[in-house]
Amino acid sequence: MTIVTETTPPSTGPKVKPMRINWVRAAPWLYTLGLFLGWELLVIVLDTPVTVLPAPSRVFQAVVQYWSAIWKNSLQTLFTTTLGFGLAVVGGLALGLFIGWSKTIYAGLYPLMIGFNAIPKVAVVPILVIWFGIGTIPAVITAFLISFFPIVVNVATGLATIEPETEDVLRALGARKMDIMLKVGIPRSMPYFFGSLKIAITLAFVGSVLSETVAANYGLGNMMSSAQSQFNVPLVFAGLLALAVEGIAMYALMAWIEKRMTGWAHRSTMSH
Repeated sequence: MTIVTETTPPSTGPKVKPMRINWVRAAPWLYTLGLFLGWELLVIVLDTPVTVLPAPSRVFQAVVQYWSAIWKNSLQTLFTTTLGFGLAVVGGLALGLFIGWSKTIYAGLYPLMIGFNAIPKVAVVPILVIWFGIGTIPAVITAFLISFFPIVVNVATGLATIEPETEDVLRALGARKMDIMLKVGIPRSMPYFFGSLKIAITLAFVGSVLSETVAANYGLGNMMSSAQSQFNVPLVFAGLLALAVEGIAMYALMAWIEKRMTGWAHRSTMSH
């Protein structure tokens, strides 16, 4: 008689899943690192003078050396930008709703808005200095003026593009103009509104820095202007780096708000 015995293979323990890199999240960091490495190599190969194009290593050295001044002026620029942007959000939303209320108002005010936006804001800064003097107020107003137009246009566009068929059906059901605006128009314009915030916040930084360069005693614009007059080019690029960090942070915040508030409107089918 043959006895058959079964042997069990030795336990190898739980299977460990291989670690996968999320290339989508890593891409911004990798591209930024590649940019700085390429910049550093370009300066070394071309032997570019520091007064023309400083290497990233010199720029980061300037960030460390002038950290106190960069931090103080960055906070001032962030304050003026966010204040002007906040005023633009409130005013732009209100005016956008007013312009989009009727086709007559839209046709009458829209050309005026385009003409106002076509005026270079750098030409407005001297007028603001005459009215309010040198300081924070001109920077706030410039940030407001330059970020105001995209919000107005997007909100008004969202209201003006309501399908006529939808309005006819709602009117046939007894809806008034106010009902159509509250239940269809405003919800429809919200994706346009929150989408415009990403554009407006970056333009607000342009406006505040522009005014700080011409008519302010504090802020990154004033700091870079002073550094330029002293031929301290690494500090100028350090100020630009600080502006880039602030701009990216605020843009990411607006994108997060847009996703939280109007995620229902985005149905992307793009592959990674």
